[in-house]
Amino acid sequence: MTRWSGFAAMAATVVVWAGFALSIRGIGASSLTTTDVALIRFTTPVVLLSPWIPRTLRSLSGERPAVIVALCAGAGLPYFAVSALGGRLTSAALVGLVIPGVVPIFVAVMAYGMWGLRIRRAQAAALGVIIVGVAASVSGRTGAGIAVLLLAGLIWSVYTVALRVTRLDPIGAALVLCVPSALITAALIGSGLTESHLTLNTDTLLYVVVQGAGVGVVAALCYSIAIRRLGPRLASCLGALAPVLTTIAAVPLLGEPITPSTLISLVLIVTGVVLFPLIPTGGTPHAADRRPVVAAHGGVRR
Repeated sequence: MTRWSGFAAMAATVVVWAGFALSIRGIGASSLTTTDVALIRFTTPVVLLSPWIPRTLRSLSGERPAVIVALCAGAGLPYFAVSALGGRLTSAALVGLVIPGVVPIFVAVMAYGMWGLRIRRAQAAALGVIIVGVAASVSGRTGAGIAVLLLAGLIWSVYTVALRVTRLDPIGAALVLCVPSALITAALIGSGLTESHLTLNTDTLLYVVVQGAGVGVVAALCYSIAIRRLGPRLASCLGALAPVLTTIAAVPLLGEPITPSTLISLVLIVTGVVLFPLIPTGGTPHAADRRPVVAAHGGVRR
């Protein structure tokens, strides 16, 4: 039951992530600025989860500062700003494709470097397929945007690993990343350093639902649950299925055509992320490499 609840949480997360990619791309066509949307994204969860703020403050005394910083940066304002820039330079399909698509690669590399968790050759091959898929999406028009989205994927990977090791519960983790980001964004707008067109209109309400409640609360809590129930590698791999929804939905909602390069990238990346957690982790390791192995569910096997 615990494992199935993890899959259910990840399914909800994938749906919301598709909405995130579509809404990020749609900022330019809305009446709001990127900073306006950021304020909505981080303030809405703080308001909805405010009853849990005192409990979260008490819990912070037992958390490591490095983990708190990783949570704040990995899914807070730095991640939002970088992903929004990538959305302006590319398309909704590529936002939904590249960011979650490269997370398994970065998480695997981080797990190797931090804990010595070995990547088997077959798993490395699956990650290689993802890399080829990302490369297939690069063109003269999208090159700079792809580079920005790769950076966003790296930042999100830091958040993914931090969720695995944090002592905070899902609500606490959501508040820890949203409160500082909301305060910084409000200060930027209040000081006049960034432009704001924030008014109560249809665009504002849409972003409150999709970014504030959806990404800020539903996805944050569900992804945190999925990380703990399934492990960071399996959760990050399942999260890369969001591009399928994003690419399909972008056609009627944003008028973005499915180009041949996008379709090739989609097939390759989804293939790689689906195969990666399915590769058996059993077998006898080489004598020269006796480091522990990360199983498909995120646990460690020796």
